[in-house]
Amino acid sequence: MATRINIPLRERKHARTKLALLQAALTRIEQDPLEDIAVKDLCDTAMVSEATFFNYFPRKADLLAYHSQLWSLELNWHGRATAQQTPGLKAIEAVFRQAAQQVQARPGVIGELIAYQARVRGRPPAVELGRAERLEAFPNLADIDSLPAGGLEAVLVPNLQHAIERGELPANTHVHSVMVALISIFYGVPLTLARANPGAVSSMYLQQLLVLWAGVRAAASGTPR
Repeated sequence: MATRINIPLRERKHARTKLALLQAALTRIEQDPLEDIAVKDLCDTAMVSEATFFNYFPRKADLLAYHSQLWSLELNWHGRATAQQTPGLKAIEAVFRQAAQQVQARPGVIGELIAYQARVRGRPPAVELGRAERLEAFPNLADIDSLPAGGLEAVLVPNLQHAIERGELPANTHVHSVMVALISIFYGVPLTLARANPGAVSSMYLQQLLVLWAGVRAAASGTPR
């Protein structure tokens, strides 16, 4: 379990309040779009004032940026943990398996996150995650407080490179093109299945990854597709 030594009480309280507001939002998003959820309702659930809310999140949509950063951190942790034993494609698959668990638990959230990313036309703005927030959000993930920040690319790109070095993918694999495909799978599968059949996201992720790896190998060898 991650340690909380040397984390001042004020910082821990700050983190707990911020995470409580996020949790309130994620729960409500399963029933209603974020735009239809009143800030007052979230504050009532988290037992804070509206002024406190806006101290943490200047805009309501900033909740989604915050969630995106926390989720990316969690996925990076699982990918890196697998990579310590088996770097390469297995680590990438571990990231997708973990993502599928989250999508299955909260199918409505992924739709809101995708819509938000479309509105901001790209990656959500980076949100600084303090040590207290990391440890409060993920108390059972060892060393989560020291994990470098970064989006999906931070764990997927190094493992694609490991896969090439290990011979799992051809030496002439174009990493950027494969990353585009991976991000498309990451968001496209939940967008298609999350509401209708969230339990199928994990198996579909794996199927799509297997198709991608086969396509990369075929393209590199010149095999007709």
